[in-house]
Amino acid sequence: RRVHGLSKPEVAAASHQRTGYLPVTKASFELTEKSGFYKQNPGADVSVNQMIRKTTDKSRGVRLGNFVQIRTIIDEELEGVWQGSKPAKEALDNAVKRGNEQLERFQKANKS
Repeated sequence: RRVHGLSKPEVAAASHQRTGYLPVTKASFELTEKSGFYKQNPGADVSVNQMIRKTTDKSRGVRLGNFVQIRTIIDEELEGVWQGSKPAKEALDNAVKRGNEQLERFQKANKS
């Protein structure tokens, strides 16, 4: 019964405005917008706009070739630091060198 009430735009808009959580329907967002809530509360619409923005191939998260391999390299190098068998600078330098090798390998394999 409670969930049914949230499907009403007026109820969902009031809940969104009161809690700051994302509105559960587009109608409740539009109702909130029309009420002037976002003008009275600058920034309150940022999360909503981020959620409804159309994505492109350039906006779909991290674009790092061989990410899984690079993450493993970082874990391996830092493990030496945590065990006390390798100085931090050496481990980080090794991670950069090995990571760059992975990036070069990825670049060669994905030339267009």
